[in-house]
Amino acid sequence: MAWRSCKLLNNQLSKLDKLCIYMAALRKCVRGFFRGFFFKKRKGLLFVGKHVTLLNKRSISVGSRVKFEDFSEIQGLSTHGISFADDVTIGRNVEIRPSSYYGVGDIGFGLKMGKNSSIGPGGYIGCAGSISIGENVMIGPRVTIIAENHNFRSQATAIKAQGVTQQGICIADNVWIGADVTILDGVTIGSGAVIGATTLVNKDVPSNSVYLNKRAVYTRTRD
Repeated sequence: MAWRSCKLLNNQLSKLDKLCIYMAALRKCVRGFFRGFFFKKRKGLLFVGKHVTLLNKRSISVGSRVKFEDFSEIQGLSTHGISFADDVTIGRNVEIRPSSYYGVGDIGFGLKMGKNSSIGPGGYIGCAGSISIGENVMIGPRVTIIAENHNFRSQATAIKAQGVTQQGICIADNVWIGADVTILDGVTIGSGAVIGATTLVNKDVPSNSVYLNKRAVYTRTRD
């Protein structure tokens, strides 16, 4: 929890509950101070949970009050870096990977997340191709976003040897993405869109639209 948010705690919480929350935030803040060296850019407080993996930090930029929850993993190795604006939250067990751990193969493009956006627990962000996430975006639990496709046209060559294509993914401001959604390469999601749980998104989503079910069927506008 960000320091600023502590002022907005629910009034129904007991003093003991509030104390527990404050203490947990303090521990993450202290951990963030010691883990926060060697980033490409860093601004303000950083909150880091337990067992967080931060690799290639010189390619990672963090704004103020960024939160990396327990067991999250951020791999920084990328051509354009990994950037988190103010008040971004990376949930528990989220994995962000632009490249191989061992530096083999192509170096991935990277990820940019806008202010006050969050990725829920268990998410996977494969940003070998460019991924841009706007401001105030809510991404639910176990969401998969992959900005890359394997080529497989030739039957005479192993799929793994046929290379990849990368068109990139763009998610605009004020988008809500439900649990267990999968977003594939080449997709643009317009501002104000809502993606229903378990949906497979393989084509563009217009602004202020609601998309439901695994076929990403357009159902209605928000108004």
